[in-house]
Amino acid sequence: MSKIVSIGTAVPTFKHDQQNILSFMKKVYALSEGDSRKLQFLYMQGGIDTRYSVIPDYSSEAASWKFYSPTENLEPFPSVEERMKIYKECAAPLSLQAIESCISSFSKEKITHLITVSCTGMSAPGLDLELLELLHLPPTTCRTSVNFMGCYAAIHALKIANAFCMADENANVLIVCTELCTLHFQNDPTVENMTSSMLFADGAAAVLVTGNNKAEGINIDSFYSMVASKGSNDMAWDISSKGFLMTLSSYIPDLIEEDFNELAVNALDAVKLQKQDITHWCIHPGGKKILESVHKSLGFTNGQLQSSYDVLKDYGNMSSPTILFVLQKILSTSNIKKGEKIFGAAFGPGLTMETFILSA
Repeated sequence: MSKIVSIGTAVPTFKHDQQNILSFMKKVYALSEGDSRKLQFLYMQGGIDTRYSVIPDYSSEAASWKFYSPTENLEPFPSVEERMKIYKECAAPLSLQAIESCISSFSKEKITHLITVSCTGMSAPGLDLELLELLHLPPTTCRTSVNFMGCYAAIHALKIANAFCMADENANVLIVCTELCTLHFQNDPTVENMTSSMLFADGAAAVLVTGNNKAEGINIDSFYSMVASKGSNDMAWDISSKGFLMTLSSYIPDLIEEDFNELAVNALDAVKLQKQDITHWCIHPGGKKILESVHKSLGFTNGQLQSSYDVLKDYGNMSSPTILFVLQKILSTSNIKKGEKIFGAAFGPGLTMETFILSA
């Protein structure tokens, strides 16, 4: 049996109030008065207070912008090369902050595997090799990269780590999920772009998984996944010359509300459990409407998703690290007792829904 030993998180320097981001968006989208009011209403109802970014511009006047051109139409607009340059400068240091928080009391020499996760920047040699050198890990360390899988990718990485640990009880797998979503802001005032600019943020999370049965930690019990192919065009992530383009349809919450209870029941049935056996729910806060859809689908009455709402409020949607922020919050604030179980789920392109079950 593999175990999660510890989780560490990190966010960039620049903390942006959601109202300041709204002011930035109103300027660059050049909306009519009516559309501006609609955008403000969406921001007010979004359940987010603050977000973090490697870019300072979202809380400052145009004259002091550093990444974008100091004009309200942002022209010339940053190219994908310029965005990847910032990713390369910022991703490794942010990853290190999360890793140091995760393994502060664990000897780095014992790490046998390194898994890096990202969908907001890629290169070869990439983040995995950078971290290998910065952490002074042996050149024989087994490396795996999970790229371009979106918000559920942390669960996919946990699956891989679990497989390594089940095969070798001496395995100690370090996972780091690092996303700089705000690098990919798009200034075309489409519904998809405005929705993405309202939700996404930057952050990193690291998790240590071990095959050592004697170690203290949370047991990884099972995984389950399902692809709702009818939503394949409603959530997508594409590369363009202007950066990465997010498609995020307004139908996604409806699709999740329709399918999530079935997914949860099937995942629980697979390990002979029922919903009442779950004491804590760790749901990826892809947005307030998504959390409300899960709440309705599962027939909840109150409070079961509070940790998810809290992470959304304080950080926004950071893509892959976000589910680990929620899990860390549950583990640090819930006083979990032996035998209690955590059900986790995240969503991504496809429409893919991934789940895990953990036990104390």
